Amino acid sequence: MELHVNDILTRITRYNLIRKGRMIYIDVHQKIQGNLAGDYIAVPNLVNIVAKPEHQGAGSSEQKALESCLKKIKGLNIEDLFPAARPGPVPTN
Repeated sequence: MELHVNDILTRITRYNLIRKGRMIYIDVHQKIQGNLAGDYIAVPNLVNIVAKPEHQGAGSSEQKALESCLKKIKGLNIEDLFPAARPGPVPTN
């Protein structure tokens, strides 16, 4: 493959988790090229917001990464998985 040396390329399988009537995605990335924490990484997300690293799972298979992630987020509220929103700059008029 013709990629830059530091590029990361993954194949993704997407799961939906519905908790207390709210839905999040868990994307399991299979490493194709690049450096990741494992061959498979499971990442909870809200499409454009990724969960904090301590809530992500890694493993040698898709199943192990997903199980690792689910174990880490068991019992947590969805809003606790993601970084707190930073206030934007205050406009000056």
